[in-house]
Amino acid sequence: MILTPETLAFLMAAALMAGCIDAMAGGGGLITLPALMAAGIPPVQAVATNKLQSCFGTFGACLAYARRGHMDLKTYKGPVIAAFIGSVGGAWLLQRVDPSILAGLMPALLITIAAYFTFSPKLGEADRHARVGIAALSGLIGVIGFYDGFFGPGAGAFYTTIFLALGGLSILRATAQTKAANFASNVAGLLTMVAGGHVLWVAGLTMAIGSVIGGQVGSHLAMRFGSRLIKPLLIIMSLALTAKMLIDPKNPIHIYLFG
Repeated sequence: MILTPETLAFLMAAALMAGCIDAMAGGGGLITLPALMAAGIPPVQAVATNKLQSCFGTFGACLAYARRGHMDLKTYKGPVIAAFIGSVGGAWLLQRVDPSILAGLMPALLITIAAYFTFSPKLGEADRHARVGIAALSGLIGVIGFYDGFFGPGAGAFYTTIFLALGGLSILRATAQTKAANFASNVAGLLTMVAGGHVLWVAGLTMAIGSVIGGQVGSHLAMRFGSRLIKPLLIIMSLALTAKMLIDPKNPIHIYLFG
């Protein structure tokens, strides 16, 4: 598929904005996937190409958080590995079934996330007591990894919610660990999609430039402002993604409500 220079510039700009938001709160796929589809790219190829550009953005964000000491890969290597394995399964399944299967469940899940961040008074800069062990945490992260490989948008918000609500991490450290898990699931999904021949390399690498720049800007903003910036963005991105899905005529809930 050949894309015009204007279309590639549009995709790069979308990836820059998405990379910035994704590094702070997740949900960058809300911007990049619709942008890819607006460029006329079929859904499976759009998901595959989105994985390519996301790999660069999340890797850059990982480096930024790691350099400042907010990432603990030794303690949380289990969840990262689980995200990788889950994403391989999700990406494998995506190439064999209709990804709209999950679309009907997403709005309810995202509204739950938005409600959690809105009404929880305990989100802050300090770690709290974990409610589950690493094994259970890894299992839950693996489930989100499966979703990330299968579809993607909102995965960052799901990862962060699990690290916060069940892992007991501060909002900044939860965001940092989310980038590690997200990078693992992006790489796994990408490798699986490459094996299936679905990646559009020119579009993906062009978007990667914007994604890296945006990821660096977003991670530094998150480290500077902490929960004052991350928490509102998580709420906004969760509600925005919900609205996007509900107004989509192809979404099962939209069909059920409006016919």
